[in-house]
Amino acid sequence: MRRFLAALMLLAAAAQAAELKIVSKHFETDERKGVTQFEGNVRISMGADELNASKVTVYVDANRRPKRLVATGNVAFRVTTETADVYGGRAQEVQFLPAEKEYRFYRDVHLKQLNKPKEINGDEVVVELAEGRAFAKGGEHTPVMMIFKLDDANQSHD
Repeated sequence: MRRFLAALMLLAAAAQAAELKIVSKHFETDERKGVTQFEGNVRISMGADELNASKVTVYVDANRRPKRLVATGNVAFRVTTETADVYGGRAQEVQFLPAEKEYRFYRDVHLKQLNKPKEINGDEVVVELAEGRAFAKGGEHTPVMMIFKLDDANQSHD
């Protein structure tokens, strides 16, 4: 019961402007360390953002506000920036840093901008929510790939 109440307090203090909701098959928390782990079909929703993973670890500060979320294991996501860009995709690991308003995607990253015809594939991609910017790095043997959709050659241009 005490763990359940601690997890509820963690979730209630999760974000000032948005509600953070985490659903999973199992969770475990360590209040002294400020760490809560969710495992088994983990689903996170926060505003328009959604994330699904095998495991999510939430790290909180002294005030029990999340300072970092780490999702691992076939992570699928959909995130919206403050500039209304919508990204969807998958990665092996995703970190969310609430104070920085930043998502970091790692290993086998496939990111598609859903409201514009752009795709990014790489080993590390960062999306800054406030600025609506994305940065990517390739791995040692895999370069970054960016795919743009071009206008049809038959369309007229002014």
